[in-house]
Amino acid sequence: MRPSVTGFEVHDIRFPTSERLDGSDAMNPDPDYSAAYVVLRTEDGHEGHGFVFTIGRGNEVTAAAIEALRPYVVGRPAPAGAAGLAALHHDLTHDSQLRWLGPEKGVTHMAAGAVVNAAWDLAATMAGLPVWEFLASMTSEDLVSLVDFRYLTDVLTREEALAILRAAEPGRAERARLLRAEGYPAYTTSPGWLGYDDAKLVRLAKEAVADGFVQIKLKVGADLADDVRRLSLARAAVGPGIRIAVDANQRWDVGEAIRWMAALAPYEPHWIEEPTSPDDILGHAAVRAGQPVKVATGEHVANRVVFKQLLQAGAVDFVQIDAARVAGVNENLAILLLAAKYGVPVCPHAGGVGLCELVQHLAMFDFVAVSGSREDRVIEYVDHLHEHFADPAVIEGGRYRAPSAPGFSARMHPATIAAYRYPDGPQWQARRPALEVNS
Repeated sequence: MRPSVTGFEVHDIRFPTSERLDGSDAMNPDPDYSAAYVVLRTEDGHEGHGFVFTIGRGNEVTAAAIEALRPYVVGRPAPAGAAGLAALHHDLTHDSQLRWLGPEKGVTHMAAGAVVNAAWDLAATMAGLPVWEFLASMTSEDLVSLVDFRYLTDVLTREEALAILRAAEPGRAERARLLRAEGYPAYTTSPGWLGYDDAKLVRLAKEAVADGFVQIKLKVGADLADDVRRLSLARAAVGPGIRIAVDANQRWDVGEAIRWMAALAPYEPHWIEEPTSPDDILGHAAVRAGQPVKVATGEHVANRVVFKQLLQAGAVDFVQIDAARVAGVNENLAILLLAAKYGVPVCPHAGGVGLCELVQHLAMFDFVAVSGSREDRVIEYVDHLHEHFADPAVIEGGRYRAPSAPGFSARMHPATIAAYRYPDGPQWQARRPALEVNS
């Protein structure tokens, strides 16, 4: 008999990153990187950890949505393989009443993703494997069984998905070996936060190149003249051989995005990320057609259906999955398969708190068992808050090192949870007078 889940803890964890403007961009000028964090415990002492990333206010809403899923998990046999993980994902995303709050988008969907990811952490830990390897050890048939194909079959059927996975089977072992030996390409956003002054931007851009990164990213969208100046400084700092992506964080209307990017194009941006609303499929297609820079999006795309339409419409050059925006590993597997069907590279969104730790597993699994390629693919990296995790992401020479510890790399140190729990942790108690003045 499998052990049952007997413990279900939810924590509102926040870090005061707004104090140094880490993470600042044109739409989010003062983020406090946060996690609505869930811990599953089994009767025999195993644990599964998962979370949803937010940027501060509202994190308590997400934590409450996770708490609402408790009845689906406590008392349930701990999922150990594809069948149990597929059943849990289905139950969390198909509740007839909770689904009304989405359906399959927003806070309830993200909450389901936190619990699903915690279940994957639990299952992989019990199997003694990191999640990327745990996934890559499954048969193609098991992987297909994890995917909810509802609303996808007009472009991706079970049979087509199975064919994609079977085509990648012969090289799995060799690609896993290469991954362990060489890692996975990364790019860094650390130089590019909008609140940083020019000197800090230039210094961090040069440091990124010295550290082995071949791509950096700058936030844009607040002021065109400032963006031209900052991109010019960055290009001069890194030289012509380094890619510079830019990210507008949904700041523009379609016409504005086209005009803005035409002005930035002489500095050869590698892509423009989130040029407009993440729900505007046709708007992204118009931006892609209306100016010379490639288009990337995905960190705020709500579900597999919107990704399907972005790909159908030829609206993106790069798919940017997020480990905690959609409903966890299962739905991200569907998105990886859609991207493989259309031949579009996946370049995951990370940064935040813990997203680098999670998403590295998904990209590495994609390389080993789905797309079979690292060409034109990179995982975002931001050097913030990794010290709070028991198995932090490791970058060497501008590449992610393949995780070897069992699980999803999601486990925060207990001391971090205690210190940064909002609003009662000592880190927030110390700031209470300032918070009361500003409220």
